Amino acid sequence: MSPKLILSFTLRVVAAGILLQTLYFKFTGHPESVELFTKLGVEPWGRIGTGVIELVASILLLIPSTVFIGAFLGIGLMSGAILSHLTIIGIESKGDGGQLFILAITVWICCAIIMALYKQHAVIMLKKFRKPQMNQVIG
Repeated sequence: MSPKLILSFTLRVVAAGILLQTLYFKFTGHPESVELFTKLGVEPWGRIGTGVIELVASILLLIPSTVFIGAFLGIGLMSGAILSHLTIIGIESKGDGGQLFILAITVWICCAIIMALYKQHAVIMLKKFRKPQMNQVIG
């Protein structure tokens, strides 16, 4: 196994693992999760919706052909989480010592590195979905 594959696999498992572990709290309506999303003004739909998107991102991260899309979703989700911590929630939440904030940064960094490792996948996807240029005839 090449070092790139080992690094990629490790980052994918770490990011997906963190995302998956938080789903229990979101989907069961854990009081701490409800309180966070209430602070953000998006309880319960924001909590449940975020959980669904995190589940999808986790699955996509673990499937080799969809790694780039999963990492892209992970970056988006964690950017929102980090921004929420910096502006509304606070870095420390309910005396956790900033653990949720650190986990969000960890997932963000893992996904950023994954996107860099799989950037050729983005090029291939863009070529597949780009609309052909239509020649305009003026006359």
